[in-house]
Amino acid sequence: MKPPRDKRRDRRPQKAAQARHARPEAAAPRPKPSQPEAEPQARRVLARRPGALPAERLPLILEVEPNADYALLDSGNGRKLEQYGPYRIERPEGQAIWQPALGEAEWARADAIFTGDTDEEGMGRWRFPREPLGETWPMKHDGIDYLGRFTSFRHVGVFPEQGSHWSHMEGLIRGARRPVKVLNLFGYTGVASLVAARAGAEVTHVDASRKAIGWARENQELARLQDKPIRWICEDAMKFVEREERRGNRYDIILFDPPAYGRGPKGEVWQLFDDLPAMADICRSILTPKPLAVVLTAYSIRASFFAIHALMRDTFAGMGGRVESGELIIREKSAGRALSTSLFSRWVAA
Repeated sequence: MKPPRDKRRDRRPQKAAQARHARPEAAAPRPKPSQPEAEPQARRVLARRPGALPAERLPLILEVEPNADYALLDSGNGRKLEQYGPYRIERPEGQAIWQPALGEAEWARADAIFTGDTDEEGMGRWRFPREPLGETWPMKHDGIDYLGRFTSFRHVGVFPEQGSHWSHMEGLIRGARRPVKVLNLFGYTGVASLVAARAGAEVTHVDASRKAIGWARENQELARLQDKPIRWICEDAMKFVEREERRGNRYDIILFDPPAYGRGPKGEVWQLFDDLPAMADICRSILTPKPLAVVLTAYSIRASFFAIHALMRDTFAGMGGRVESGELIIREKSAGRALSTSLFSRWVAA
């Protein structure tokens, strides 16, 4: 049941294999052919919403530049060389079809190299050329402490390209000058939730992986933000938003970063093209009367940002505001090239 992968996009196997953002280390295994499939979930009946479409801004390219906490040092030949805090890390990068700008001597200085199987269902491994390293190491994002982590699916506990969204969200929270409620769906290890909480928001963080929730709580403690109001919810994201809609709970900002394919903790099946429209529709329904933004990010899909842009404009018809869509990129330090990591579309109230 593996969807086709678009090799033009950054293949993020951990996202593709996860259960609605449950990380592979904790994701429920796919059933063998002899096992019954989970009961299909009833689909939400959708109708096109009336009203004028929001204004639009596209293409919008949001980029992360090298800084003291993170830098894309170089890339090429299907690999990328990054600096995460004290460590230089080499990992696969399918979109880096050009040639490296730095010489072999610079690449040879890597502290950790991801090798082995990088298929969506495979388990890779880390090689440490200099000295064995522990599973975690201290990292920072804009002054917030968290743990980097070597996982068997080549990821390291944070996706730095999301920093553009986080700073935008922080500005909205601080500029609102009122209590703000943030919902972070598919929240992973929680850096976005910590940014929102530090800015003064009341945060609800949802992820289907107990292990990811544990990492996020650990990061909250490391960041010394234990006194901030964050609810940590281990649950299937779709089930959670459906229940919030029934209960009448509402949010001012919603972030959702779904995988292309996933399984929930009870066998729930997620297919992005099938389920994304319903989730976007519910996200609109659980906004407060004076919402601030809804931010969608998509990885590893056979689509351009125009597809999710059209979906978001239709979803927020009659709401006013503006839909901004484009790509998240990381600016390379060596030659200044832009590495595209994902598509995004966000509705903002003003």
